[in-house]
Amino acid sequence: MMDNKKQYAAKHYEHYPQGDFPIYLAYGFRPIFLLLAPYIVISIILWSFTFSGFISLGFIDNLLTWHIYEMMYGVGSAGIIAFFLTGVPEMFPGAVPIVGRKLLFVVCLWIASRISFWFIAFLGVPLVAFLNLFLSVYIILLIIKPVFADVNKKHISLAFALLALLIIQALFFLSISGHLVVDAVSVLILALGFFIVLILLALRRVNMEAINELLESENIDETFYSRAPRYNLAIFCVLLYTLVEFFFPNNSILAYLALACFAAILNISNDFILKDNNILTKPFVLYMLSIILLTSIAYSFLAYDYLNEELYALNHFRHFLTTGSFGLVFYIVMIVVSTIHTGRKLFTNLWLNLGVILIFCATFIRALIPFYEEYSIEAYIVSSILWAIPFIIYMKIFFPFLLSKRADGIKG
Repeated sequence: MMDNKKQYAAKHYEHYPQGDFPIYLAYGFRPIFLLLAPYIVISIILWSFTFSGFISLGFIDNLLTWHIYEMMYGVGSAGIIAFFLTGVPEMFPGAVPIVGRKLLFVVCLWIASRISFWFIAFLGVPLVAFLNLFLSVYIILLIIKPVFADVNKKHISLAFALLALLIIQALFFLSISGHLVVDAVSVLILALGFFIVLILLALRRVNMEAINELLESENIDETFYSRAPRYNLAIFCVLLYTLVEFFFPNNSILAYLALACFAAILNISNDFILKDNNILTKPFVLYMLSIILLTSIAYSFLAYDYLNEELYALNHFRHFLTTGSFGLVFYIVMIVVSTIHTGRKLFTNLWLNLGVILIFCATFIRALIPFYEEYSIEAYIVSSILWAIPFIIYMKIFFPFLLSKRADGIKG
């Protein structure tokens, strides 16, 4: 007789397609994570050594734009694919998982999009734009039906976030092609704000699943809830700050909007205080909490920069969001999904803990460069290497999970 966990998993996998599929194409997260972890490592190391002048990537025209786009839309699109193709069958029972050849097509499209952007100088903006935008549109089309078919529309905010990111992505390509007179980096900063919104929306769901999984495994008779009002307030503040920064850059009100983001995001941490049990000392809870704390810290530093008119360190402090929030989200969510969705219990060890610590170290080294600019080259390289190591740790521990069947015997 199956335990509750296995029954719960089986319920969401009962519409799994008939047939035998290679294990690496057995569910959406498997091929994406197998590719994404090494891609993150290669991209960030190449970027740091190129930007520092030690090597040259002569086929890339605008190195900074390439770096920002790939770290957000390149890595971000992979995260979107893995999260939605894995999560939709859970969020909408009856949805058929994307596996086999259809999943292979998605993966190949992601690879083609990445290669095309690396060689945009040779391929031209129109072709690269088509591939990257087609990938985004295709993913939305794969998930949009169950989202809007849901009577309660519980997850419709996720769809709107994806649509917003698609529109901003189109604006970016219009900008670099010269069809739109707007700074491409400003468009990507706009996209960053909407990615933070998507992260908050995803975190609300991942936190619920992961922490309740942890509570159940430790026989703690209490339920963890991600409170919607807290997340909604944080999302509202982030959206307001993001839009004002794009349309009215350097406006003095941005300091106070950033402080509002800091307070609203920090307020989410109250979710982790349960009525009858202290879960704050549990490693995986600390993992999740660290994402919230680092994201709130990011906006506090942005506010500090606006209030300190002589600093002008916004682009450095923004790495609290990119290196920090992005890095932690991908690292931790990859761990959670690769564990739970391969039929295993959440676990931590010294190496996984080290990964979280290294992302924190990399974030502070990179973001605080304005305070030791004479060592900026060393800081770029050291922070990039430290940031890459957690994903190497992930590959060592979790690739065997991704390349083997579920431990509980369920398909996927």
